[in-house]
Amino acid sequence: MTGLCSLTVRTQRTPLLRASTKHIKLFSTSSRRCDYADTLPNLKIGAHTRVLFQGFTGRQATANVKESLAWGTKIVGGVKPGVEGEHLGLPVFPSVKAAQERAKPDASAIYVPGNQTAKAIEEAIEAEIPLVVAVAEHVPLHDILRVHSILKTQSKTRLVGANCPGIISAIGKCRIGFQPLPCFAPGSIGIVAKSGTLSYETVASTTRAGLGQSLCISMGGDLLAGTNFVDALKVFEEDTDTEGIILVGELGGAAEMEAADWITDYRRRTTNPKPIMALIGGLTAPHGRIMGHAGAWTAPGDPFPEEKYNALERAGAVMVHHPEKFGQGMKTLLSKSGRKKIGSASSFRDQKRGLHTMRRVRPDSHLKVQARSLYIKQFQALYMLKKEGIRVNEGAESVLDFYLSLTIDRAALSPTLIISTSPEFEPSSITRLPFSYNTEKFDASSPTITATAADLELPESAHEKLAELVQALWRIYKEKEAFTLQVRANYADGSFEVRGARFGFDDAAFRSSGRQEEVHQLRNVAEEVPEEVEAERDGIVYVKLEGEGSIGTLVNGAGLAMNTVDALSIHGGQCANFLDTGGKATSETVKASFKIITSDPRVRAVFVNIFGGLTRCDMIAEGIILAFKELDMQVPVIVRLRGTNEELGQKMIAESGLPLRAFDSFEEAAKEVISLAEF
Repeated sequence: MTGLCSLTVRTQRTPLLRASTKHIKLFSTSSRRCDYADTLPNLKIGAHTRVLFQGFTGRQATANVKESLAWGTKIVGGVKPGVEGEHLGLPVFPSVKAAQERAKPDASAIYVPGNQTAKAIEEAIEAEIPLVVAVAEHVPLHDILRVHSILKTQSKTRLVGANCPGIISAIGKCRIGFQPLPCFAPGSIGIVAKSGTLSYETVASTTRAGLGQSLCISMGGDLLAGTNFVDALKVFEEDTDTEGIILVGELGGAAEMEAADWITDYRRRTTNPKPIMALIGGLTAPHGRIMGHAGAWTAPGDPFPEEKYNALERAGAVMVHHPEKFGQGMKTLLSKSGRKKIGSASSFRDQKRGLHTMRRVRPDSHLKVQARSLYIKQFQALYMLKKEGIRVNEGAESVLDFYLSLTIDRAALSPTLIISTSPEFEPSSITRLPFSYNTEKFDASSPTITATAADLELPESAHEKLAELVQALWRIYKEKEAFTLQVRANYADGSFEVRGARFGFDDAAFRSSGRQEEVHQLRNVAEEVPEEVEAERDGIVYVKLEGEGSIGTLVNGAGLAMNTVDALSIHGGQCANFLDTGGKATSETVKASFKIITSDPRVRAVFVNIFGGLTRCDMIAEGIILAFKELDMQVPVIVRLRGTNEELGQKMIAESGLPLRAFDSFEEAAKEVISLAEF
């Protein structure tokens, strides 16, 4: 690989403060400095961008290529390993290297299953393709960790994704991804989002307001993103086509906090900054639950969603609670800024209402983390450690106990060891020590071990035993593809003893790649919430919410589902569940969803909030009507349809003769369903 530089881990030798959250830094031992940040300009796609497809002849890629070509995207062919020929009138290349030599692509769209995505990305990096867009879900976490360890060592290739709709230039008619094209219009708003469906709602709102979009970048909903919020903000700052910026975040990680810091600095150093608006999904999400997206959960030391909201607001971003507010809100901001002459718009003062008075579920130390195949029981986790030669003593407690977590640092894009004196891993009590995924062994002199020992004020004689403990955790983490390992331990009489443990493993490694079957056989579905297990069998993500919730929700897309629960709560409603049908809402998934929702006796009304993108609104309306009839529904259903063919879908619902009501406006629909649920 011609663009690689050697990287070595370095850590400060000075004692670490207990509250420190500084990362271990990386430095290059090469005479030529390589920096992944040098690839940021590759995100500025447009009419000039020559696009390659990996997985070119597959069904999804074929449909996408046809749409994108008709829209105006310059596609130069695709790759099918070992095969040469023609498809859709475009050349088929046997490898990415061959395609790079003969077609000179600027970007590659990867349309292969999750278990093949990492290999495809690595092939594109090897060929030094400037921009790689990976759209697949369920890419094994450790595959992506390996990819990021490679990306950090080069300065040629930029990654967008994985698990994202992609990147699209409405001005340049260049789509690299599967975004619903009818929603887009050339314009002046730059959008960066974690959630696909929330980004579509945002796009539709700015299109309705007559603003359109310049460039839309998806960060994706996985733990590790090839391109983050700050990356996108830097591009938007320099982009002369972009007059206003919209950021759509959600719970999980600290990328929004980093964005808030960047916005603060940008507004301080810029005379007439571009107006920025933002939304955070998951404000009411119960602590510890995984809300649809693989990265939508709060890890030890992560900020909670309301902290992100407040940080962005303090930084100067205008916050909204629903994406349909973005269009008119941005129109007003642009008019006030003088950057672009826009007609007057209604005030958006009400958009800030309710954050501090809304009903939200607060963190609770006794609340269990979501029961999924990822998590095993404490005695099973301790048994794994015991097999590694680590001394365990379940249940013993001492005021001298400390806590270690081996997890992911989303900012450093690498594994990290977190040290804490608090079982809740409060930010003020932790130290983060990221390290390279390529680390093979920890010994007494390893920087991570010496820094950990200094933080815990351990004597030098303890270093070797500490290294054995960390090495055991690292071996389990890597060999069994964990995403988080947490232990409560104690050091006394010259040895370490683990007294409590919580281990979670990557379900994508098992589900998409068939790896780690032995670990995932430890799952006992009989101990899980029956409705959640049933939903999982139908490919639906369902979370039963605690409390007196009387509104059942049915939404397509995790980010939109989180925001729906948030927005209904802000309007005074109480939701019984979170439900994500996935990217598509077919008659089968709608029927299965209705069945699960109405099995909850608390539910008095159902709110269906669907954005028709990959599936048109008329097809969704047909599925809702069919499911309603087949199940003989007895509770009222409010339907909000937006997206492709929205007017036709709304008309079909209105004329169905069933107790269904269709709405275009979220606020009107929300008020109606809350009224019905409180009856």
